[in-house]
Amino acid sequence: MATYSAAGSVSVRPYVTVSGKPMASDADGWTARQILVVAVCFVLNMLDGMDVLILSYIAPALSADWKISPESLGVVFSSSLAGMAAGGLLVAPMADRFGRRKLIIASLVMMATAMFGSALATSIAELVASRFLVGIGIGTVLATMAALTAEYAPARYRTFAVGFLQAGYPVGATLTGFIVARQIDVHGWQAMLLGAAILCTVSLPLVWVLLPESIDFLLSRQPRGALPRVNRLLVSLGRDPLEALPERRVAERSDVGLRGVLGEGRCAGTILLWMATIFGFMTLYFVISWIPKLAVEAGLPATQAIYAGAVYNIGAFVGITALGLIATHVDLRRLILAFMVCAAAALVVFGAIAMPIAATLLVAFLIGAFIQGGFNGCYPLATSFYPPSVRSTGLGWAMGVGRLGAVIGPMLGGVLLAEKVPLPVIFAIFAVPAVVAGICVTFIKLPAKG
Repeated sequence: MATYSAAGSVSVRPYVTVSGKPMASDADGWTARQILVVAVCFVLNMLDGMDVLILSYIAPALSADWKISPESLGVVFSSSLAGMAAGGLLVAPMADRFGRRKLIIASLVMMATAMFGSALATSIAELVASRFLVGIGIGTVLATMAALTAEYAPARYRTFAVGFLQAGYPVGATLTGFIVARQIDVHGWQAMLLGAAILCTVSLPLVWVLLPESIDFLLSRQPRGALPRVNRLLVSLGRDPLEALPERRVAERSDVGLRGVLGEGRCAGTILLWMATIFGFMTLYFVISWIPKLAVEAGLPATQAIYAGAVYNIGAFVGITALGLIATHVDLRRLILAFMVCAAAALVVFGAIAMPIAATLLVAFLIGAFIQGGFNGCYPLATSFYPPSVRSTGLGWAMGVGRLGAVIGPMLGGVLLAEKVPLPVIFAIFAVPAVVAGICVTFIKLPAKG
């Protein structure tokens, strides 16, 4: 039989069929279905990386075309980040009520529509509004996909799977950077946004056909037709079907939503996680929003500055993947701290030392590896910290609250640049919150396994 928490929600482990075999998340190895779920979410995260980072790649052309000041450009950057906060705080928690799959598809529709709006914008106000809607979709998808991946991955590989999922973000950003660098002078920045909108639209049929609903969600919420849906998924995972759904009990109010996130001894850990995401996002989004322009300030030609942003994201892919692999053997919290300290050191070097192009690109690579690798460790950390009944809510709130730092980072960077603050000082300023984020996660107490 399946087991229950005191509130009546189906617990994360152990799920078993009538024959005693473990269900999806507790099997030792990967099945084709589980790999497919992670692969689809990886592709969706590539689109998220494209939709967010494309703005930093087109920023020089947009700024020159519309004569935008650094402060105004910072507002445009921050509008999508504010939308991501709204998506994480207000929309992503709905996945715990209506399902992961439905929310991901709805968010993709919003993202595609808003990306078309960005491409057709004729004023700063229109661009800000459309980017805000893009951000809502991205913030929702990021949290919901992480929860879905955690619920499908084998237990022993859950940290790696959720971490690897995040690596799709810099891959999409990297490919976008190389494409924009080659095509923007020929087709213009509006065409780059239009291409991104088309790719989002094309992804919808893929997600509709290939992405399943969470088994955890179907068993705990038991919507209409839950039993045949669960059994089809179990068969596709090589597991025996259920004869009947487990008894469904109504969860107590204190165990759902934000109360569930803060309840049952999770309040201190949740606050520490929120602090880590605020400080981490502050440094992270300063870097990814401004690194092409900062590379120009450091002496690189405009085209090579775009490549600096792309190289940064290659480093991010390597760092995120490496962290996921190492975390199967090392405490994830200590690993995040180590990555963040190394990120701070790389930031100081990038800002303080004049280097040839090759060395500048190498340091950009290291910044990407350590800051993205370290920060994205917060996603698998959150999936381990929160139970399935509030997992999307916990992830959404952690990443939504953290967007406060994501909004502050680019805007503060724009102000510092406008005030002609020396680059060494700017990078030293943003190295501090990276270290603070790493320190915060080390004090989070994870629930006992089993």
